Amino acid sequence: MSEQIAFTRRQFMQGSLAVVSTLHSMPTFLNGAAHAAGPVGQSGTADDRVLVVVQLSGGNDGLNTVIPYGQGAYYDARPRLAIPEKKILQLNQDQEIGLHTKMTGMKELYDSGLLSIVQGVGYPNPNRSHFASMDVWHTGDTRGGHGVGWIGAALDEDLTKRQIQAQATTCISIGQTAPLATHGKKVKAIAFESAELFRWAGQDIHPALGPAYDQINRRGELAPEVTLEVSGGISGGVTGGQAAFVMRTALHGQVASDRIRAAVQAGPQTRFPNGSLADQLKMVAAMIRAGLPTRVYYVALGGFDTHAGQEFPHGNNLRLFSEAMLAFQKELKAIGHDERVLTMAFSEFGRRVGQNASNGTDHGCAGPMFLVGPMVKPGIHGKQPSLTKLDQGDLIYHTDFRSVYAAVLDRWMKINSAKALNGKTYRHANVIRANV
Repeated sequence: MSEQIAFTRRQFMQGSLAVVSTLHSMPTFLNGAAHAAGPVGQSGTADDRVLVVVQLSGGNDGLNTVIPYGQGAYYDARPRLAIPEKKILQLNQDQEIGLHTKMTGMKELYDSGLLSIVQGVGYPNPNRSHFASMDVWHTGDTRGGHGVGWIGAALDEDLTKRQIQAQATTCISIGQTAPLATHGKKVKAIAFESAELFRWAGQDIHPALGPAYDQINRRGELAPEVTLEVSGGISGGVTGGQAAFVMRTALHGQVASDRIRAAVQAGPQTRFPNGSLADQLKMVAAMIRAGLPTRVYYVALGGFDTHAGQEFPHGNNLRLFSEAMLAFQKELKAIGHDERVLTMAFSEFGRRVGQNASNGTDHGCAGPMFLVGPMVKPGIHGKQPSLTKLDQGDLIYHTDFRSVYAAVLDRWMKINSAKALNGKTYRHANVIRANV
């Protein structure tokens, strides 16, 4: 005698909610699946331009990253932390600017015409709190954070312009949580640390849901009535609106778990170094290679809050960052996607000019940004802030970070930047080539 099981919306949602370790995006794409009248929308295709954002968390010491070695004030302010001139990787001898000795990967990108460095990036009335300043960078609003981030708002606008629905993989963040920057009204990033943990787990809720899910995904279209035949003589029927909900949810789940795991398992074509950032970018490259319709990927490297004993940990972090960025670009070239991927790196603030008594540096203001790819206008942009004309011991910013965002959105992503930056228009930083 067979037993009938009604797969309710609650049961299927419970299975779907187990698909990721962090669930910020689930309400968006589940609700979209439940209420959409048409077929599953796509947020992009493999031909779309892609943005990869690298967050250097903790406040990177920009002065020991992009080093104004020609200014004696640099060595005066940092008797133990200043990098000796003979060790600095020189970029521009006329401006007497170079990179930290551990940043050989970034130097190679610079020499290849693939690196744009923007000096003195910040914003008016800077906040030296990690959380408050990060909220400013995430929302593009100096008045403080709110519920919508600049990337999320940009992708919302992109979907509206294309007249398509958000998809589970519109925006992907590698990590425990999706950052505020990726939160939109329609789009919210899915976040996971490991592709192996990113799976649909409805079978954990009830054994019958696993085969049912597989059967749904084998069907090519929605039907007014779906009968799910499962092993053990158990059958279940779902009709009408519930069928549409189950079908669309299953299809989204398949894209958001099976495809990502299959992509990552394929492995890279080139060699990646060790390190958490390299591992994240390796996963991103695999997903790009697999043709996921993802417009923005978000990754992060922490450990830049160097209040004490800065010399070794900061240098090591710059090495990890630099090696990962070079490896990622080489992989993109090898898989034939380097022309469509722009990578941008930032930190929430720089450090103070003078070292402290603990051979470290305290929270400051302005710092450098980095953009990598064939589409960038290579070289050094913006002015290095004065090391003697300071604001309470801090550098005075030269370039508003939103002018970089605006250039990336308008000129590269082809998304109206004002829609993402709280209705305001910013003059473009000169970081994107004229012919892209």
